[in-house]
Amino acid sequence: MPEAPASDVRLLAPAQVAEVLGVSVDEVVQLVLDGRLRGVRVGSPARWRVEEASVAHYLDEQAEEARRMALWRQSNAASFPELWGAGIVRNPD
Repeated sequence: MPEAPASDVRLLAPAQVAEVLGVSVDEVVQLVLDGRLRGVRVGSPARWRVEEASVAHYLDEQAEEARRMALWRQSNAASFPELWGAGIVRNPD
């Protein structure tokens, strides 16, 4: 998929991203430094700005990780008879 033109990139202040994610500004900057969010330093003095699209991508990744962890926990709680379709079901939903 082609990259969006630079003029379509929306940059957010770390405080805006922190509000969306429910974390501190320092945690947002650390996510940028760790490469989990795309950000740049702009202006003089240089201030961090984070690409809005990377925030959406990060949230999607977090949702997928939570989904996988829930499935993993569910599979660990299942008994072999439940998996094979025979025996007593311990936790019917």
